[in-house]
Amino acid sequence: MRGAESGADPADPDVVVVGAGIGGLTTALSLHAAGIRTTVLERTRRIRPLGVGINIQPHAVRELTELGLGDDLAALGVPTAEMVWVDQAGVPQHRQDRGAAAGYHWPQYSVHRGELQMLLLAAVRDRLGPDAVRTGTAFEAVHQDEHGIRARVRDRETGAETEIAADLLVGADGLHSAVRAGLHADEGPLHWSGTMMWRGVTETDAFLTGRTMIHADAGRGARLIAYPIRPGAADRGRSLTNWVCMVSVAEPQPLDGSAGWNRAGRVEDVLPHFADWDLGWLDVPAMLTGAESILEYPMVDRDPLAVWGDGRVTLLGDAAHPMYPVGANGASQAIVDARVLAYELATTDDPVAALRAYEDRRRAATTGVVLANRRMDRSKPKNTAGQAGRAAPEGIYARIATTYRNTTGDDAAELNARASLHPPIRKGTPA
Repeated sequence: MRGAESGADPADPDVVVVGAGIGGLTTALSLHAAGIRTTVLERTRRIRPLGVGINIQPHAVRELTELGLGDDLAALGVPTAEMVWVDQAGVPQHRQDRGAAAGYHWPQYSVHRGELQMLLLAAVRDRLGPDAVRTGTAFEAVHQDEHGIRARVRDRETGAETEIAADLLVGADGLHSAVRAGLHADEGPLHWSGTMMWRGVTETDAFLTGRTMIHADAGRGARLIAYPIRPGAADRGRSLTNWVCMVSVAEPQPLDGSAGWNRAGRVEDVLPHFADWDLGWLDVPAMLTGAESILEYPMVDRDPLAVWGDGRVTLLGDAAHPMYPVGANGASQAIVDARVLAYELATTDDPVAALRAYEDRRRAATTGVVLANRRMDRSKPKNTAGQAGRAAPEGIYARIATTYRNTTGDDAAELNARASLHPPIRKGTPA
């Protein structure tokens, strides 16, 4: 890496990571664990705990646990025990164990996205130093040669442009990745599923086991997912409930315009689709109206790329493989990306070859997840002749769940037996 090369500034990082989201911060922690110097660039001046709930699957919980964050994660999230598909009246149609209840050695956690990001940020600053994350720094472009990369960045407060020299650059800058745009300038627009999503967080009464994720479908193209995300609320018999309302409003098509997960939504836009819902054990209209704020965005992804990066530049997380959130797998795949990347860099002498090995391993795996999420979304009942409460085809949810698990390799026995991704060496030391 550059720090070992003649003439390299020992203060230069080995790797520049663009983006201080979950994927970028996990990358920094993983590279640090392998002894690889890392700097993270984040365009926002102040990183705040934004967003709503997400799920961290057992394969990603394993990786965060091996980074020493298991206890912190357990204090932050709810260990989801089951997924239950119900109809508009709250009658169960299918049930599936999740996490430890399904035989994994690691739980599935439902957490607040922003709180998880703050946990990772604190760990990066503690382990890598307070200046490891450069906020207010916008990535502009990257130039590379056989010796390394030079990233051109702009200070968003002063407008001043500077360059950062490093050995490699990793674009972990999300759905609207500037690094991806530079690598794949002719890619075209995002793909919209035709579904609009509204998301919020509301304190409600605890429902079912208190660790249940529900998927409710009333036909008419309207669906609801809800699950608790804060363990402290359960101590009071309550639930800080993350909810996602999905409404089919159009046919799949290219998205004309921008998409983001933090656009403000309005309850009057989503409530009419759910105003007559009564699950019995969860007051859906009250949950929607009780949210302090609502986010609105279209369900989008991109076609999988044949190649992610070029030379000394690669992609990670949503920048590499944006996917529909229907499989609750996006953040988890970014975490695994980070760990595989660190493993390849720690165990391969040629850093460019290490990036290609990382891409070869992760591109095939994440392409399978992206396409499985599309199929799962399209296979769910939609617009059932305009009839509320019309029964879904018998066994459809069991088939959807089984097909998704088989397609994405989500198998407890296989994961439990798999060797650790954490490299047994630190970069530059003998095995």
